[in-house]
Amino acid sequence: MRTTTASRRLLAAAALLPVLALAACGSDPKIAGAAGAGGSAAAEDVVSGLARSETAAALLPEKVRAAGVLTFGSSFGTPPSAFYADQAGRKPVGVDVDFTDAVAKLLGLTVRREEAAFETILPALDSGKFDVGTGNFGVTTARLKTIDFVTYVDDGQGFAVRKDNTAVQPITDLAQLCGLTVGTGAGTTFETTLNSKKGVCTEAGKKPYEVKAFSESGALLTALQQGRVDVEMSTINGLRHQAAQDAAGVRFLNEFHRLDVGFAFKKGSELTPAFQAAVNQLIKDGTYQRILRKWGITDSAIPQSQISPSEHP
Repeated sequence: MRTTTASRRLLAAAALLPVLALAACGSDPKIAGAAGAGGSAAAEDVVSGLARSETAAALLPEKVRAAGVLTFGSSFGTPPSAFYADQAGRKPVGVDVDFTDAVAKLLGLTVRREEAAFETILPALDSGKFDVGTGNFGVTTARLKTIDFVTYVDDGQGFAVRKDNTAVQPITDLAQLCGLTVGTGAGTTFETTLNSKKGVCTEAGKKPYEVKAFSESGALLTALQQGRVDVEMSTINGLRHQAAQDAAGVRFLNEFHRLDVGFAFKKGSELTPAFQAAVNQLIKDGTYQRILRKWGITDSAIPQSQISPSEHP
C-alpha cells in the first residue's frame, strides 16, 4: 500500500525531529554541517547571490530558454540529501536542493519542484512527467540503459546498525549478512544489490538474509531503532549524518561501494550539456565547495562533472 505525500511528510518529520534538532548543535561539523550563528546549516544561503551564466545557458535547447521553467521530480526525507527543515514540511533543504537551485540560477531557470516517491521518479522521466530527477540517484550500469546523468557528488552504499549492536562488524562481503534482516529504501541501488546477491548465503550453506524495503526513510530508521531490522543499508552520507546525532542511536559501520550521484534525465535528453556546464562553473567559482562544506560532505567532492560516466568498479 502506497502512502500519500502528506503521510510521507508527517512520517519523515516525526522520525527526523531529534536528528534535525541535534544537527543544529553541530555535533560533528564534518558530518552534520557546521552550525552558523543563526542556527543550523539549513539556514545558510549559498545560492541566492549567483548570477546567470550566459555560457552555460546558451547550451539549453531554445524552447527551454524561452519557457524558463523546468519541472523537477524530487524525493525528500533523508538528510543531508533532501529533507524538510520544519515540521510542516514546507521548506525543503539539503544538498540536492542547493545544487538544484544553484544550477537553475546559472541557467536562468525557475525550478518547479514536485515531491515524489523515490522509486517513481526515474520511470516518470521517460513519460515526460518530469524534466529532471533528484533523489541522490547513484549512477549504475543498469540505470544507464534508460537514464542519463549529470554528476555533482560522489556518495554510495554503506551500512549502519543500532548503536548498542556490537555483534555486527563492518560489512565487506554480503555473506556477512546471512541470517540477518536488512532494511533499505524501496527502488534504490541498495535494494537491487541486496536482492541480486541473496544466493551468497545459500552457496555458503547459511540462512539467507531477509530484505525489508521501505518507501519512507523515517520508517526505515524507526525499524532499525525498534530492532525490526538488524542492519540498515543506505547512502554513505545519510548514514554518517544519522550516526552523528546521538538521538538517532545509530552506529555507522562502513562504506561498501562508492557511486557517482547526479541529476537524472530521460535517455538522450538535450538538457545534459547545460547542466554539466553549470556544475563545472560552480566548481570553478567556489560555490561547489561552499555547498559541500555547508552540509558536511567535503569527502564527496568530484573534480569535474561528467555526463553518464561508467559505474565505479
